[in-house]
Amino acid sequence: MQIVNTSKPAKTYTQDEAYKASLKYFKGDDLAARVWVNKYALKDSDGNIYELTPNDMHRRIAKEIARVEKKYPNPLSEDEVFDLIKEFKYIVPQGSPMAGIGNPFQVGSLSNCFVIGNSGNSDSYGGIMKIDQEQVQLMKRRGGVGHDLSHIRPKGSPVKNSALTSTGIVPFMERFSNSTREVAQDGRRGALMLSVSINHPDSEDFIDAKMEQGKVTGANVSVRIDDEFMKSVESGESYTQKYPIHSDNPKYSKEINASEIWNKIVHNAWKSAEPGILFWDTITRESVPDCYADLGYKTVSTNPCGEIPLCPYDSCRLLAINLFSYVDNPFTKEASFNFELFKKHVAFAQRMMDDIIDLELEKIDTILAKIDADPEGEEVKLVEKNLWLNIRKKAYEGRRTGIGITAEGDMLASLGLRYGTEDANDFSVEVHKTIALEAYRASVYTAKERGAFTIFDAEREKENPFILRLKEEDEQLYYEMLEHGRRNIALLTIAPTGTTSLMTQTTSGIEPVFLPVYKRRRKVNPNDKDVRVDFVDEVGDSWEEYVVFHHRFKQWMEVNGIDTTKNYDNKELDELVKKSPYYKATSNDVDWLSKVHLQGAVQKWIDHSISVTINLPNDVSEELVGQLYLEAWKVGCKGVTVYRDGSRSGVLISNDEKKEEETTNGTSFPTKRPQVLEADVVRFQNAKEKWVAFIGIIDDKPYEIFTGLSDDEDGILLPRWVDKGLIIKNRNEDGTSRYDFQYENKRGYKTTIEGLSHKFDPEFWNYAKLISSTLRHEMPIERVVNLINSLQLDSESINTWKNGVARALKRYVPDGTEAKGQKCTNCNSTNLMYQEGCLTCKDCGSSKCG
Repeated sequence: MQIVNTSKPAKTYTQDEAYKASLKYFKGDDLAARVWVNKYALKDSDGNIYELTPNDMHRRIAKEIARVEKKYPNPLSEDEVFDLIKEFKYIVPQGSPMAGIGNPFQVGSLSNCFVIGNSGNSDSYGGIMKIDQEQVQLMKRRGGVGHDLSHIRPKGSPVKNSALTSTGIVPFMERFSNSTREVAQDGRRGALMLSVSINHPDSEDFIDAKMEQGKVTGANVSVRIDDEFMKSVESGESYTQKYPIHSDNPKYSKEINASEIWNKIVHNAWKSAEPGILFWDTITRESVPDCYADLGYKTVSTNPCGEIPLCPYDSCRLLAINLFSYVDNPFTKEASFNFELFKKHVAFAQRMMDDIIDLELEKIDTILAKIDADPEGEEVKLVEKNLWLNIRKKAYEGRRTGIGITAEGDMLASLGLRYGTEDANDFSVEVHKTIALEAYRASVYTAKERGAFTIFDAEREKENPFILRLKEEDEQLYYEMLEHGRRNIALLTIAPTGTTSLMTQTTSGIEPVFLPVYKRRRKVNPNDKDVRVDFVDEVGDSWEEYVVFHHRFKQWMEVNGIDTTKNYDNKELDELVKKSPYYKATSNDVDWLSKVHLQGAVQKWIDHSISVTINLPNDVSEELVGQLYLEAWKVGCKGVTVYRDGSRSGVLISNDEKKEEETTNGTSFPTKRPQVLEADVVRFQNAKEKWVAFIGIIDDKPYEIFTGLSDDEDGILLPRWVDKGLIIKNRNEDGTSRYDFQYENKRGYKTTIEGLSHKFDPEFWNYAKLISSTLRHEMPIERVVNLINSLQLDSESINTWKNGVARALKRYVPDGTEAKGQKCTNCNSTNLMYQEGCLTCKDCGSSKCG
């Protein structure tokens, strides 16, 4: 058994030291610095940070990849690997590989994506609970998970238990969603994709499940649509749903109007950006791994963002190539794309991805060793152990990789090509064709040195459309693959690259720029010398507006001698953008049909899939969404997602003046309180009194809090097992508002406690409203806690309430946050931080959770 190198670095840095050093590294980019320190800097569970800047991280990764390289002929050196990945310039391991390679402090996986499932399509309770446990076990190791629900029998089907009939798919969607929300992953929630075949009789319920606010909030949902259904939509003919799906001998079948279901999909996507669509016949027809379906490689679902379709228990690791860095003389008339360097680096990237599989196999061995050493009984550990054994088998056998890109939008702009035009689309296709050819060539050459993936069989692949495309473009590559095999079963993808693009300081993935320039506000003291006040808000605070340029737009300005320090007004900014290569090339400008055609054309050279969103203005019709979906199927897309501006809360919006005023000082929280909020229930005890807090949540952050006595005749009577529900704003008969709490009991019925405001002491309620207003303006939680602690209150009961509110909110303070202005009760140190809701002293190690 191989064991990961567990040597631990000695020197540590404070959060502030790492942030300041990283801010300098990123040339003043606050967001990039904070993302790196919070997500990727090496740290232990006590919050100690072991890396000062990304240079340290890149050196850590380079050491580990070079260690693997030494096992094989012609190894890359540590410095060679470092030069390829440093400064996020060329090759960028994404997410889990970046955080996990060489990390001795976390027992975790390097895989970004997993899909799970039951053999034999078991839909027993045992099988469903097994999937639930596997999902949680993977998420706690940092992976995003997908699984398909098409094997679950439809609602009303007979079952041989006390229920007599099946509840169908939707209740299990809720179960899997709730499990996802319970798993914390180093400051983020788990990620889940749930899919179902349109052929399943419950697919309409699946499509509607997320339309009820507060339902299935922990999962993305996509419908697997086959060609037969799409042809039925075009022709207006009926379509037959079956269970088991696509069965020649179904236990249940029904005829449906395909157009009605299609219109529902389109309406829901127009309204809420979900469900996404997976064109399943295209996915499986094009899939190289599906040539080995009978050996366990039949694709059943995708990862949470849809870019990696997978068979059960397979996984994938992601890496992005920064396309902008291959443009010589960017933003000038001499700009050109360095294809020779690019080809060389694609080959290195594929080789490094294969090294990362070896590192993942080591990580899995470490996970298995930990499971064996855990004190639980074997029957408790069995599911988790078998899960990782299955994943290990697939990783070893298929050696799947996920090479992608970022900065497509910036690459095109720097070459003088406008995103979405025919010339730009043609150039993008040429780039992605080059990646496909060179990555497959590298996989063949690596197979010469290291051996092919264990089940490689050229005969199985000879009719695969993707392999035939490679053959048509490069016969020599094809015949070398016949002779030597290939190291990896599938190689390519295009992922969203959200935080990756923040650190490469480029546009994200295959997407165009969101906005090349926008304005932000910072609070200022109007009495300070030389201060400029541009805006005074409703509570009298003064704000200064300042311009933020997209990094590469700023580079264009510098290349063209345009002042980047001036505080431009809106008219001047509009004129600047019109002169730039980003004009008419933002996410809301790009011709939507052109973007669909680009995705379809590029998809021909991606053996997995593409994560891309078609951004639409708020006023587009449902009919247009339907047309885009239909066109996506026709041009060969494997999946498609639309986002209509404003259709989902918490998503970035454009930064024109009107919308700036409609938001809360640029926050993501809505100014108007939604009628229904998800809610966490937190219980605690002050002295001998039992208290309960109802905390309204938006985007995983507290939006409001109501707290009072529990379990007495004047308080809230609530079953002990209730920890989640909904806070619903309703109106009394006299027109006044009230807040009700609703939860689902163990029989599946909804129970409502009316009027939280009447159940709690009025004084508690009034203070709660004041504190909730600070939360709604997104004051950092630790500051809200400090504010509450500083309240000078005479009443003992109010002080008890105050302590309870502070205690409840501490749970939401991100781990590693410094507790400024507080002292350790043990050693008087001010070097305190939050860890799992507790105050921990970095100097003496004492922890206070009260």
